[in-house]
Amino acid sequence: MLMGETASDEEINDFKTAILKDPRSYIAQPTIKISTVPCFINGKLVPRHIDLRPYALCGPDGIKLVPGGLTRVALKENSLVVNSSQGGGSKDTWIID
Repeated sequence: MLMGETASDEEINDFKTAILKDPRSYIAQPTIKISTVPCFINGKLVPRHIDLRPYALCGPDGIKLVPGGLTRVALKENSLVVNSSQGGGSKDTWIID
């Protein structure tokens, strides 16, 4: 994964070479500004970027949204990477009525 906004010239050139060798193995998408929430890490509350994955169930009565969901969190400071396979993590999300 390459985050273009923060990549060095060397990283960009390395990715360019790899993409030209095997373009079907890569995709591109815009960088989206995502929210931050306070997270308790190493005994301190610190901001981390997150995205929310809500749960929707489809059945004979239509689609129902389930209260709660999965919050994916960037564990590294200032990172936008919330994907667990790339160093992100997850947290339960509770909806309190």
